[in-house]
Amino acid sequence: MKISYNWLKKYINTDISIERIASTLTDTGLEVEGIEEIESIKGSLEGVIVGEVIQCEKHSNADKLKVTQVNLGDNKIVQIVCGAPNVALGQKVPVATVGTILYPKNGEKFEIKKSKIRGEESLGMICAEDELGIGENHDGIIILDSELKAGTPLSEVYQVTKDYCIEIGLTPNRTDAMSHYGVARDLYASLKNKKIKSTLAPLTIENFKLDEEKGNPIEIEIENTELCPRYSGIYIKDIQLGSSPQWLQDQLKTIGLSPINNAVDITNYILHSYGQPLHAFDADKIGKQKIIVGTVEEGTTITTLDGVKRVLNSDELIIKDGNNIPMCIAGVYGGKDSGVTETTKNIFLEAAYFQPVSIRKTSKKEGLNTDSSFRFERGIDPNITILALKKAGQLFQELTQGKIIGEIIDHYPSPINNSNTILRYYKIDQILGKRIHRDQIKEILKSLDITIISETNEVLDLIIPAYRVDVTREIDVIEEVARIYGYNQIEFPEKFSFAYTKSEQKNDEHIENVIANQLTSNGFNEVINNSLTEKREENNNTYVEIINPLSNELAVMRQSLVYGLLGNIAFNINRNQKEIKLFEFGKVYFKSQEKYLEHKKLAIAISGNIQENNWIYPNNNSTFYHLKGIIQQLFKTLSVYNIQEKPIETSLFKEGIELKNNKGSLVKMGSINSKILKEYNIKEEVFYAELEWEKLFLISANKPAKKLIEIPKFPGSSRDLALLLDKNIKYIDLYNAAFETERKLLKSVNLFDVYEGKNLPDNKKSYALNFYLQNENKTITEKDIDKVMNKLIEKFSSQFHAELRNN
Repeated sequence: MKISYNWLKKYINTDISIERIASTLTDTGLEVEGIEEIESIKGSLEGVIVGEVIQCEKHSNADKLKVTQVNLGDNKIVQIVCGAPNVALGQKVPVATVGTILYPKNGEKFEIKKSKIRGEESLGMICAEDELGIGENHDGIIILDSELKAGTPLSEVYQVTKDYCIEIGLTPNRTDAMSHYGVARDLYASLKNKKIKSTLAPLTIENFKLDEEKGNPIEIEIENTELCPRYSGIYIKDIQLGSSPQWLQDQLKTIGLSPINNAVDITNYILHSYGQPLHAFDADKIGKQKIIVGTVEEGTTITTLDGVKRVLNSDELIIKDGNNIPMCIAGVYGGKDSGVTETTKNIFLEAAYFQPVSIRKTSKKEGLNTDSSFRFERGIDPNITILALKKAGQLFQELTQGKIIGEIIDHYPSPINNSNTILRYYKIDQILGKRIHRDQIKEILKSLDITIISETNEVLDLIIPAYRVDVTREIDVIEEVARIYGYNQIEFPEKFSFAYTKSEQKNDEHIENVIANQLTSNGFNEVINNSLTEKREENNNTYVEIINPLSNELAVMRQSLVYGLLGNIAFNINRNQKEIKLFEFGKVYFKSQEKYLEHKKLAIAISGNIQENNWIYPNNNSTFYHLKGIIQQLFKTLSVYNIQEKPIETSLFKEGIELKNNKGSLVKMGSINSKILKEYNIKEEVFYAELEWEKLFLISANKPAKKLIEIPKFPGSSRDLALLLDKNIKYIDLYNAAFETERKLLKSVNLFDVYEGKNLPDNKKSYALNFYLQNENKTITEKDIDKVMNKLIEKFSSQFHAELRNN
């Protein structure tokens, strides 16, 4: 949000510097992100003065040039070569002296230097409008008032003003500060708390008068008072459209707005002064001289001010005329056919309070984000409409010579009340960690328009003004006191005291950190994605839907972490990242009948290279087995054993498996379906696993404490087997069968070679397995080894029809 320093000073009187103001606002929570000096004319016409042409002759070596002698005041005469066709003897003209820097309208800045033009010395420049940056005209030099004194700075003639644009990073909850007066109110409260002299202009209206007291020509009907709790307006007759005065144009330009005409500029001025949006209708275009605030039938169209024809639905709040023709999308955007044009003579000026949720839905649906909708959808002050209309009416009377006809219309059947809460002194001491003097607390509350209706030594009973939509609870009031008192004024204690007790109980956070550290040690990066997502299956009745979604893309709670990670992968691929390894801890959400369920998951995804390519490993593409190896590492850390593996078929994976044990399904993993990858424009293969974190946590949390054991004193021995197997036999099946056969001596099983191809029967493959055997109590003998190996061969033969390969 942009604030003009000069504009702000209309509402608060203080002598502190702009830097001090910025610092104070930041302390109150209105963080100032930057200050920019703004000049009504770039360069402020510094070095440009009024000169008098006392001699003007044709250049001897150029037909279109003239050599002039110019008096710059105090009889200082300089020679200037000028090419303007309208320069003449006796004129008063603007002269840029040597050393002046000019900022032309259409071009880069340049410095005036002493020069020779076709042999004649030139010590300055007689300027046109565009060369000084004050207009577009380049037909000739500016001819000034002949009464001006030579040597007068041109900045005094054109009344150059300087201002500062203060950029505030406003948080969405602070609708009360979305105006110059709102910022001034916060600044005043802070300065008053710091005992710095300042005064705040009261929100009052003086000398407002109606030109005709009765007979407002416009009739108002509110069809839906829930969507439009308050609607106010005035009728202004015989306006004269034209340019706004310079002071108004300058202030709008400072905050980045382009002046249009006096009518539009007035409504923008009131909006940014007090935070109340206004809308002006061409009163002569209002059918039957009646305004209806309500909804329209599905499919009704309106052409908005941007020239776009929009199809409305039956939920959008619309301003209609007496013929039920839409004139404006309430609180969002005006209609082209009812707007103010250069031929407009009479206007109806609207100020209203619309339900924030309704405006937000309409704004998102129409894809329109205007200054008005930005404020309406966050909740403006419902009690400022009349004051805003009167302030605007005065400006219309002054700047457009318009006449206010009839009384101010105000439909406000159910006034929005101020909120009520309490503040306990002990609670504020507890939250802030510091005892603030009770009188100072009350002074801060008073400066924030928070009324104390009763008090005891321990508790204050408070009324919060309706414009503070973000302050409804005691903790909100404590935050208000803290920010005005100043967070920097709350000292840190010199030491912290706490009692440490060792707990054997394992918690989710600890185990989560262990796994996160393990993944990051393997080159993974953790991501956090939005829990809101779009509907992917329209008929899925298990979605947890958002009542007031910001958009269709954020309409439901996610049921899987995969789509967020795919978005992350696409983002990284588009930025030429070759090695992508990501993980996320997050919750997924489901609705089951009338119950809402949420489960925590751990999602892991890899794509691209498993590590950076180099001359030793020129091709390091990620594979399914890289991901599976990571999962096996995690299982070992979490003490998850006795895993069964089975293939699964889902729309998510083109090929996938499920790992489970007696607790149920633990992991689903596989290669993402190319159809889904295409939605994200991902051409690389993506391997993804989603782990049931809650089950894994319970397994890990309930595992027995680790015990240290001695390194075996007796050596082990290993044997290899080459097996001919059916292609459908998996390594995990052989692994589990081996440990079922021998639990005491068998320590590890490792697959070190897979072969499919020539010299093998159809539908057959070859696995080469290594078995490590060890007896921890004595040296293992050949007899023991042969006995175990024979049992394994027999098991593989009978269960998997495996055959030994001799070559």
